[in-house]
Amino acid sequence: MAFDRDAIRSFRFVDCGFDAGSGVARLVYAFDDGPELVETITIPGAPFAFDGARAVAVEHATRLLHLIAGVSYYKAAVPETIRIDGYAIDGDTAALLDDIYLHGLGEFAYRNGLDLRGRIRFPATVASLLPPAGEEPAPEVPLVGGARRADEGSTPAAPAAGLHQHALVAIGGGKDSLVSIEALRDAGVAQTVSWIGGSQLIRACAERTGLPTLNIQRQLAPQLFDYNREGAYNGHIPVTAINSAILALAALVLDADQVVFSNERSASYGSLIEGSGEVNHQWSKGWAFEQAFGHHLQHFVAADLRYYSLLRPLSELAVARQFARIDRYDAHFSSCNRNFHLLGERPVNRWCGVCPKCHFVFLALAPFMPKPRLVAIFGRNLLDDASQVPGYDALIEYRDHKPFECVGEARESRAALAALAARPEWREDAIVARFAREIAPQLGGAGLDVAQLLDVDGEHRIPAALWERLRARFAA
Repeated sequence: MAFDRDAIRSFRFVDCGFDAGSGVARLVYAFDDGPELVETITIPGAPFAFDGARAVAVEHATRLLHLIAGVSYYKAAVPETIRIDGYAIDGDTAALLDDIYLHGLGEFAYRNGLDLRGRIRFPATVASLLPPAGEEPAPEVPLVGGARRADEGSTPAAPAAGLHQHALVAIGGGKDSLVSIEALRDAGVAQTVSWIGGSQLIRACAERTGLPTLNIQRQLAPQLFDYNREGAYNGHIPVTAINSAILALAALVLDADQVVFSNERSASYGSLIEGSGEVNHQWSKGWAFEQAFGHHLQHFVAADLRYYSLLRPLSELAVARQFARIDRYDAHFSSCNRNFHLLGERPVNRWCGVCPKCHFVFLALAPFMPKPRLVAIFGRNLLDDASQVPGYDALIEYRDHKPFECVGEARESRAALAALAARPEWREDAIVARFAREIAPQLGGAGLDVAQLLDVDGEHRIPAALWERLRARFAA
């Protein structure tokens, strides 16, 4: 029977479980009373052994992953009823999921002409999941270093799982995660470079670090691709939220107390769309998600499991400055997302040279990297190609909105172009010259100072002792 998205009334979370013997998490979903959609997550290294508080934490992390990963399937029909068949959730968990689905599907809803406000309601049927009956709450575990948050200092309800000090660091093949990995290495933090899926580009970057690696496999239910061909809604989902939940489960299984991402502060700002307000393509990379998800892990899964972004206090330009000081990855890294599409054509080289990510990364690195080195990385000078004008106009929000991509704020792109316009080696290039001639005079010099955007500041969840070791490095 063909998939009829408009006839579907409910989305069901049928069942989930983690098999320690095989290392496979099995996540089961369904629409109405239709066929089961089974996704699997495979963590290498099985068989695993854990008991007590850690076993309970693994169970709750598996359920949290089940609930978050369901967004990949829910979006196919966005029915008004959500059912959880195999277990119950409390109000805090339901509120977290409501936010992840509503804001994480913001771009999806915009592109499909949908209004999801008030439509997404996860059913809360219990007052609290943890602690188990008769068990006292765990002693307070310091949550953050430097973050300003209303719930700071509250006592976690979840007991500590007795995790060892070790970080699973997410790597995506781009500059940001490599900056984090090298910073943690210099700070003496034991780490395993971790990624999800079969990307050979990410594998090459991970192996280039010379550190221990972890490659987790995610197998989507095959029916989803059939549904897409039969008219299901499709579009952007909060992938970082899903990957965060996968790595949180992996950390508990592998006995690691930290999950580290590399999302900078500009990820919290979206695209301003006339008539729609702000739509953030990278909402699950932003501070709101990091704060809510990290809090939930420590209060409802394991008090000693920390989740944070190491680059949260930095702007994109500050990250680019840090990366420009490292040359060992020049021939290996790529931030071009066309390398990571599930379907469709991929670039022959590591950089397609025409997408917003290529445009922005080239521009962000240009003020901090010798021109010959940067051109050699990309294979061409993107700033001396007049056909790229529309792409760069979108980056600076000139006659267009910020692209639906993981790129920096418009003020960062403007400041970078202004800096290049003052340099002899760049100022004659087509994009730079046009900016200086036509656009910069309209800005009157406001907000065009790169130095002002390099300050290391803002909210974060980085452990206090680690942040004290890294602050000076990032500020220099």
